[in-house]
Amino acid sequence: MRFPTILLSATPALFAVTASAQRPGFNYDELKVPSYELPDPLMFNNGEPVRSPADWINRRRAEILALFEEHVYGRSPARPEKAHFELPEQNDNVLGGKARRKQVTVYFAAGKQGPRMDLLLYLPIGTSNPVPVFLAPNFSGNHTIQPDPAVRLAKSATEVSRGTKAGRWAVDKILERGYGLATVYYEDIDPDFDDGFQNGVHALDESRRPDSWGSLAAWSWGLSRVLDYFETDADIDHERVALMGHSRLGKAALWAGAADERFAIVISNNSGCGGAALSRRRFGETIKRINTSFPHWFNDNFTAYNDNEDALPVDQHMLLALIAPRPLYVASAEEDQWADPNGEFLSAMHAGAVYELLGEKGLGVGEQPAVEHPIMNTVGYHVRKGKHDVTEYDWLRYLDFADMHWAR
Repeated sequence: MRFPTILLSATPALFAVTASAQRPGFNYDELKVPSYELPDPLMFNNGEPVRSPADWINRRRAEILALFEEHVYGRSPARPEKAHFELPEQNDNVLGGKARRKQVTVYFAAGKQGPRMDLLLYLPIGTSNPVPVFLAPNFSGNHTIQPDPAVRLAKSATEVSRGTKAGRWAVDKILERGYGLATVYYEDIDPDFDDGFQNGVHALDESRRPDSWGSLAAWSWGLSRVLDYFETDADIDHERVALMGHSRLGKAALWAGAADERFAIVISNNSGCGGAALSRRRFGETIKRINTSFPHWFNDNFTAYNDNEDALPVDQHMLLALIAPRPLYVASAEEDQWADPNGEFLSAMHAGAVYELLGEKGLGVGEQPAVEHPIMNTVGYHVRKGKHDVTEYDWLRYLDFADMHWAR
């Protein structure tokens, strides 16, 4: 399958855009999506075609990764040699006897005075070890995913917030299916505000250049440090780790999965602009808007593409292609037009050219599926009812997808 060069218009959207889903000044009309040309992931930078899996593996993949580092997310440091882990708490009988709980402190540098993050793990009871694990960063602190009184409170948190985000975490369903769940509070890694890159793990990097890592790359880098810990824990099957992120953490999960091939499955939930959605569509959130609202998320070079998407040497289908040949799942919500569900689908569809080159089946369809009619091949996709969120419906599909690929 050769890559289609020109998309004169997007595939017609299947869903009406409600007034509440719209933000003034942005496009939500498929008929107003401009014609655009997508860069071909199967064309080397010098214009020569990629002819074989070896071409992709040995050369083209690295070219695309470097383009995203230079123009979008930034260059992250290598794995820190002096990072270390501490297991301050383990309980083999929690959540009504369903789980074993571990709380691990990950130190990013020598000593205990520098930046660190707390890792919360729930592992199922009654299954043979090592177990496969879903890793999903959280927005509000580990203590918010369950009303578990022993989970450490995040910084500045109070008991009142314990378990307040449990609706986004299908902990019981995950454990019942024989998977572990691991989570970290993303602001333990790097604070989510424009601080001049002075805090969190950015404080470990004294140099600052236009292509230096932004916060999305920092969060991604921190997720790889969790995987470093998994490699030391005999209870965890570190070769079967499914990485899932929602919204801005979906963007981080995709970049982590692209940069670190140890993640076995990568899942994007409503990741939108800078995540799974095609930038050139200019539908919903745009590069200019995201750079204006969140100037710390990307590298400084990315601002050159404000209102200039066609000059960007990559688009997000190429980010998804970097996951190949590993399983990839992209999910949208029909009312989340800000994140451009159709653009997320098209990105996943166009990544299929690389999957096919590597002998795997991509999405295998050319039109966005109906609401809650998931597609699951090596690339999976669904759009569900509702708004920008993570729901039990999403989690059940991700569990089905992992079951299918790990033959459970």
